[in-house]
Amino acid sequence: MTSPVLEGFGSPAGNPAATRGGLTGAGVRERWKMSMDSRALVLVTVVLIALGLVVLYSASALSALEAGDPPHGFMLKQAQGVLVGIVFFAFGAKVDAERWRKWAWPLMALSIVAMLITLLPSKQEIGGSRRFLMGGSIQPSEFAKLAVILWTPMLLVKKGPALRRLGKGLGPFLVVIGVLCTIAMLQPDLSMAMTYCLLMAVILFAGGARTAHFVFLGILAVPLLVQQISKREYIVQRIEVFFAKDAVGDSKPAPMAYQQQQSLIAIGSGGLVGVGFGEGQQQAGWTPLAYNDFIASVVGEEFGFLGMSVLVFAFALYAWLGFRIARSARTPFQSLVAIGLTYATVITAFVHLGVTIDLLPNTGLTLPFVSFGRSNLVLTMLMTGILVNIGSVRERRYGSGATDPFASGAG
Repeated sequence: MTSPVLEGFGSPAGNPAATRGGLTGAGVRERWKMSMDSRALVLVTVVLIALGLVVLYSASALSALEAGDPPHGFMLKQAQGVLVGIVFFAFGAKVDAERWRKWAWPLMALSIVAMLITLLPSKQEIGGSRRFLMGGSIQPSEFAKLAVILWTPMLLVKKGPALRRLGKGLGPFLVVIGVLCTIAMLQPDLSMAMTYCLLMAVILFAGGARTAHFVFLGILAVPLLVQQISKREYIVQRIEVFFAKDAVGDSKPAPMAYQQQQSLIAIGSGGLVGVGFGEGQQQAGWTPLAYNDFIASVVGEEFGFLGMSVLVFAFALYAWLGFRIARSARTPFQSLVAIGLTYATVITAFVHLGVTIDLLPNTGLTLPFVSFGRSNLVLTMLMTGILVNIGSVRERRYGSGATDPFASGAG
């Protein structure tokens, strides 16, 4: 008997069993069947989101009370973001990833326009910057990361061998990334501008751009980066404080190092297994923005070394699965997109972890899936959905299990 699962897009008439059973037309379903890597990636994502909601409740309860909200206020808002994120994840997982190639230019244009709108005089500053729309609910610069990840491979594949030339090859990339970075620095958000550059550089390098061009552009970019950093006193102070040591040795001067000092205290007091859920003290006002920029320190205090190890292992597994999906992608475009999506999520996570244990200067980057922030959460779930689609195969299936993406190939 012929298997009920037929790979490709052949006519159902080629399946005698389906014809005899009358499963023509409405009885045939096209679906995406997830690979083992994609299924594992979904599991890792679910674990991180669940852990994030639990830790967020503990990290934000007192802050919510101080704001006049119930203790679960921040967690409830994040849960709403999860629900929206599920819709975006499903969209990313169900839509053929190759379609994003056609949508790359419109998405890039929309991102640039949305970021420009944040700079209008009528837009309110939040935290000393203009990065948000709709009262702080949407951060266009976050979604511009996805635009970079999709637009760069699209143009890279289109250019082909011409990429090896600096002018006609890399020129258009430099123009577009220059526009994005300029807008980001006007918001101001130097970290995001650097993120755009790194994302594009990683994808271009993976796509075969010449190393000599990266060296040349790096030499040109360093003076510009130094100039931009010198204009922002808070960044200079963060860097100076990170490298500064006083007479005591390991302690650092306040107030710029205060968050990292308290983060180290929190993680150190957690020991091997932590002080227990809800028993941490640092989120009681000692560590500013404990539910956001330094949420990993809450994990370290309440769940100890084991909790931090779970985070490291989860994101390392995410990276391994993402790059495996990139290696087996259906097209070169999708392979490069998978590399960009994986890098964007994982590097942000490990920079956040590095900051909380004082291996890196304070950057203000959040922990994907865990930190409070609905724009970032929805974006990361959408990117994971696209990764899942890249790691899936399209097939036709006949019978009652036709729409189940987890169903086995056996009839």
